[in-house]
Amino acid sequence: MKLYKYIILLIISFSCSTDENQIEYNPTPFYIETPNAFPQMNIPLDNPITHEGVYLGKKLFYDEILSSDNSISCASCHIQNYSFSDPNQYSLGVDQQIGFRHSSTLINLGYNDFFHWDGSTSSLEDQISRPLFTHFEMGNLDWSSIISRLSSDQEYVELFFDAFGECEIDSTQVKKAIAQFERTIISSNSRYDKWLRGEVFFTEEELDGLNIFFTERGDCFHCHGGINFMDNIFHNNGLDETFSDLGLYEVTDDPNDIGLFKTPTLRNIEFSAPYMHDGRFISLDEVIEHYNSGGVYSATIDPLMKYVNSNPFGIPGLTGLVLSEQEKNNLKAFLLTLSDHEFIQNSDFQP
Repeated sequence: MKLYKYIILLIISFSCSTDENQIEYNPTPFYIETPNAFPQMNIPLDNPITHEGVYLGKKLFYDEILSSDNSISCASCHIQNYSFSDPNQYSLGVDQQIGFRHSSTLINLGYNDFFHWDGSTSSLEDQISRPLFTHFEMGNLDWSSIISRLSSDQEYVELFFDAFGECEIDSTQVKKAIAQFERTIISSNSRYDKWLRGEVFFTEEELDGLNIFFTERGDCFHCHGGINFMDNIFHNNGLDETFSDLGLYEVTDDPNDIGLFKTPTLRNIEFSAPYMHDGRFISLDEVIEHYNSGGVYSATIDPLMKYVNSNPFGIPGLTGLVLSEQEKNNLKAFLLTLSDHEFIQNSDFQP
């Protein structure tokens, strides 16, 4: 096998050193089946998904070679068992440096319009640059050092050629490969999905929790609606009166965006603790109680947070959802139906 790979590498090296008789570039299309009730995924025309691209992207995702000191990979902070999030409040980067936002789940990214908590990018291909070049994450200074490391690895030279038909590795290929793999990370087989397909029945508690979630009783659906339980926009959900992390404002410089953060998906929420952009809540019970108590008013509070005391858009004299203990338990029971246990163990996403 090693001899065969060596011969292939020699062929690739020879073909890349001459203008003629190059070996054929013939990638295999990778078809993503649209899950029940999901929209069709928008895939960029300049980055069609191939088996070779997905394989390369997965290898890159799990390889510490992308960090400046070869100490961490994407998977160090986005762990499959935790729905590709981090069980720690803040992730550790190079030199054991600590970030200031929780590493959010990476599931169903192909259906997202914005990426990162502050929406700093609108392209799955471009979002990889932020962790690569943030000093407390992967700590790279420029693309040249990354490309140099990859180009010195003969296996990567072969894999990049298989995926893109190019003899020289470049940053665009790196971003495209990782994006291809990330688009395949789809979770769509939770108990809720099986209920939608008529394969299982909900308990009385789960049905009441569903009713709380999708009505004004719980008021969850405004921000966490749709098949992915997110709205692809940004909200101030009443966490603080003042903000050290300014959220969307850091991207837009609009004072109205201070304290606004991207709505996360609630799929697999059982596995993706801690919660919120700063990982302040350890348990689902804490999250539910935050909304049940009404939250904290600030100048940019979302009008949808109408149960917050002093909210001019809110309901006078009413603070919090005022759910009973049983109702809170029922809401939690419904949220747990969003757990996709098969996804967590799916070997397709493992190195």
